[in-house]
Amino acid sequence: MASVFSKIIAGEIPSYKVAEDDKHYAFLDINPVAAGHTLVIPKHEVDYLFDLPQDEYASLMAFARRVAESMKAVMPCKRIGVAVMGLEVPHAHIHLLPINNESDMNFFTEKKQIPAEEMKAIAEKILSRFNESNSTSHPEIF
Repeated sequence: MASVFSKIIAGEIPSYKVAEDDKHYAFLDINPVAAGHTLVIPKHEVDYLFDLPQDEYASLMAFARRVAESMKAVMPCKRIGVAVMGLEVPHAHIHLLPINNESDMNFFTEKKQIPAEEMKAIAEKILSRFNESNSTSHPEIF
């Protein structure tokens, strides 16, 4: 059965898309730890990140880096934190979070309630920056 993330990729479930290419998809987490909390996934459904073939893993990480660069450019933060937990959805994914302190990466605090209009605005800013940066090309080295 397709994971909820595969259904998002297929457009069966709506999402706040922040980036996409032919192999990857990134969207805002609907239960965010922080405003801008983004999930980066391969379109190829694999349960566990480290079960991805090496080339797909490297490609996903390069895509996540480009998404993080776009997030950093438009979100007020010191860094983009990265976490891989992957137990809640059986589809490999990377969490990217705008952070100012290490404590901002606490996944056990109460999730933020961000209005849909703000989520849409955040997604549009990141997507716009992602598309701008991709038009200038990012060579990937593997």
